[in-house]
Amino acid sequence: MTDTPQLGPVPERVAVDAAQVRLLVADQFPRWAGLPVEPVADGGWDNWTFHLGPEMSVRLPSAAPYALAVEKEHRWLPVLAAGLPLPIPVPLAMGEPGAGYPYPWSVYRWVDGEPARADRITDPVRFADDLAGFLVALRGVDPSDGPRPGLHNWFRGGTLKTYDGLARRALAALDRHVDVGLAREIWAGALDAPWDGVERWFHGDVAQGNLLLDGGELAAVIDFGTCGVGDPACDLAVAWTLLTAQGRRAFRGRLCVDAASWARGRGWALWKTLTACARTVDGADDPDAFRVLDEIFSEYADGTPPSGPLPVPGSTARA
Repeated sequence: MTDTPQLGPVPERVAVDAAQVRLLVADQFPRWAGLPVEPVADGGWDNWTFHLGPEMSVRLPSAAPYALAVEKEHRWLPVLAAGLPLPIPVPLAMGEPGAGYPYPWSVYRWVDGEPARADRITDPVRFADDLAGFLVALRGVDPSDGPRPGLHNWFRGGTLKTYDGLARRALAALDRHVDVGLAREIWAGALDAPWDGVERWFHGDVAQGNLLLDGGELAAVIDFGTCGVGDPACDLAVAWTLLTAQGRRAFRGRLCVDAASWARGRGWALWKTLTACARTVDGADDPDAFRVLDEIFSEYADGTPPSGPLPVPGSTARA
């Protein structure tokens, strides 16, 4: 028997349209009933997001597990916002099920900015340093009574062993497509890397869609649905998925990340990237997945100490 939590199947999502949102707002918050409601382009997977007038947004969980984060965000985002150097979403009201929609939902103050992409970032090193500074501040918020890893955030902040089954299935699917031997080595090292047990706040999904730019600079951080208190190594995955090599060094230096935490952060990046690569092999459209995998492999090979395993020569990702 094991006490490692296991992930369930992918939840079934419910569809939501603008007309339904208008009904919810009119019924529960009549002071906003006259405001226009429009869907947000690329509004995310966990939530359906809509503009509510020019200064607010409505976020509605797309499935039951994602709805577990609603009360958490209303409880904790105001606390976090007070100690952070960049804007984050501020909850204004929490709605109830209605109009055929089955879950609690939220009204937020709108946060301006465009999603971060490598080609939109003006100075990659400054961006990495600013992001690290934000995470330093987040980790500095008092973790007392904060939400521990669980179903509400897909066990972010907990043990990587939760994702071992997913990683192994992806590796089996990728045999003869990538260097699975090197991937298994990196994954095993991440699983074995110890955590000091000091609980800290983490965001849980530091990804380009949740990092907003203004004029090419980091301007805001959004979507705290996976936030919690525990091992913050999950927030390091962005070092391989978005940052440049120089930015990655600046990011690690500003956060003062030790070798074990870095290995766990690499593991968080690896399992998700392997899963994306496996979907690509099966016909899904994710052209960035193999680039990220190559970034993980290359950084690992470059950072392997002389006494460790020898790096794989040549192109590292595809076999």
